[in-house]
Amino acid sequence: MSGSSGLLAEGQDLRIVGFLCNWCSYGGADTAGVARFEQPTDLRVIRVPCSGRIDPLFIARALMSGADGVLVSGCHPRDCHYAEGNFYARRRFEMLKQFLSVTGIDPERFHYTWVSASEGQRWQDVVTSFTERIHKLGPAPKMSGGTGYDEECLKEIAAAVSCGEQCPCHKEKA
Repeated sequence: MSGSSGLLAEGQDLRIVGFLCNWCSYGGADTAGVARFEQPTDLRVIRVPCSGRIDPLFIARALMSGADGVLVSGCHPRDCHYAEGNFYARRRFEMLKQFLSVTGIDPERFHYTWVSASEGQRWQDVVTSFTERIHKLGPAPKMSGGTGYDEECLKEIAAAVSCGEQCPCHKEKA
């Protein structure tokens, strides 16, 4: 499924980045795949150990680099593999949503949710509705001064997720 909004040429994919927690949402996406549920092809998945590991700067960087949308999915509250990572994540993501409008990025381009490993049907619903929302919004406007979207940016973000406090985003803050 792509290009359903009529704003895009038929078959044109948008660039949507999905941060999926290893323990629940990645399993839910896998369950959906095993069950052969139809899913949009626009999503590029970055597998993270926990939604609590996602620094809001990863999301902001992806959006500022030209991603058309960012979806974060983790374990349901009280089901977090690390007990409370998703509670920290929820607090950060709510703050980020408020911050995005200040930066000129439409907060509708970012969404977070909870999907367990057994919820393949829910995963399909979440990813389909978010992708439809992004298709209605259309491609993200290019930000001046950005480096532009490319697959290398996603690789850098994925590498940053795995290197903790040593990630480039943390170094830039210092």
